[in-house]
Amino acid sequence: VQLQASGGGLVQAGGSLKLSCVASGGTFSTFGMGWFRQAPGKEREFVGGISWSGGTIYYADSVKGRFTIFRRNAEKTVYLQMNSLKPDDTAVYYCAAKTNLGLHLSDYSSDGMDFWGEGTQVTVSS
Repeated sequence: VQLQASGGGLVQAGGSLKLSCVASGGTFSTFGMGWFRQAPGKEREFVGGISWSGGTIYYADSVKGRFTIFRRNAEKTVYLQMNSLKPDDTAVYYCAAKTNLGLHLSDYSSDGMDFWGEGTQVTVSS
């Protein structure tokens, strides 16, 4: 399974970005998909996760109400819509796949995901 994330960039505080992650190989429609981020000098952290069908979604408290994760299985793509961005959201964002449907929050641990994509840089200026 290969994952390719894109959509990062430079945006002013209060702005929006939409990240995409396209999968190839494997059975995307059975994967739980997660978004994680890593800021300079910090550990990688969970941002959001979506189950195989999109019926169960989890968010980190820091992004609730601002970020939306959704997926289109026919396109093998998961998205992260980020609104009301803050400088603290500056990080490299990664998508990752969990091959067990991703129904539980515990599925989305940084060291428990099965496949990772390369990150995309998001920089929010103040």
